[in-house]
Amino acid sequence: MVEKNLTPNKTLDCIGFACPIPVLKTRHEINKLAVGEVLEVLADDPAAEEDIPHLIKSIGQELLEIKKEGSKIRFLIKKIK
Repeated sequence: MVEKNLTPNKTLDCIGFACPIPVLKTRHEINKLAVGEVLEVLADDPAAEEDIPHLIKSIGQELLEIKKEGSKIRFLIKKIK
């Protein structure tokens, strides 16, 4: 379960970008993280709601949270390897 006051190590703002840009930027940022660090991704492309979790699973990282507020989606991703 996610800690209530979890502070991400980095935030990636993909608001206004359409597929595949949020996925490509997310993968690039995950590659720059150290193991154990958390990336927050903000997106408003409806495709991101399915595409980013699929990416995280395919590259073996941990999706801590998906939170939808209106048209905006917030993902918390932990680099585990």
